[in-house]
Amino acid sequence: MCPGVFAKPGTGFVADRPSGYRGQGFSLRGEKGRYVLPPSFRKVFADNNDERVLCLAKHEKYPCLTAFGLSRTDGFEDQLDKEEESAIRRGVDFDRDLRSMQLWGFTEVPFDSSGRFILPDHLSDLGGLADAIYFQGGGQFITLWDPRRLQAMGAGFENAQAACRTMAADADAKGARGKRK
Repeated sequence: MCPGVFAKPGTGFVADRPSGYRGQGFSLRGEKGRYVLPPSFRKVFADNNDERVLCLAKHEKYPCLTAFGLSRTDGFEDQLDKEEESAIRRGVDFDRDLRSMQLWGFTEVPFDSSGRFILPDHLSDLGGLADAIYFQGGGQFITLWDPRRLQAMGAGFENAQAACRTMAADADAKGARGKRK
């Protein structure tokens, strides 16, 4: 198979890019300080033949974290080339070293077959994450939000905000039921 071409398992279809992260999820921090990557996102890791490793970093624009699989790094050099070419065409400075450090500066966080992972403290601080994470698919990446930070976002985030509120209420209700047992 050619580099950059991925077979979609069970379909016989070959795509020119990995499966995208789509949908939403929610996780409360568990007793051992672990969060759970939702099954729909774990499936994309499997479809892309990625290791069970979340590549996590601060989102460049929003007050949240971004996550992706290691397979995304295959395109980093091409991305740098395109960004540099674009900067040259527009007549703006481009610091390739800085941009490369931004792309490659992620933290690798393993997760188990059930999706459990421990978020390093420095990433919790950067993302403002404490007791819960709302996961939002974004195609080539996943965003990880503190529910309060997400609710404070403006126009354009209404769908994610509504999904987060519903999922948080469901998680709280399940937690309350579990404590009564």
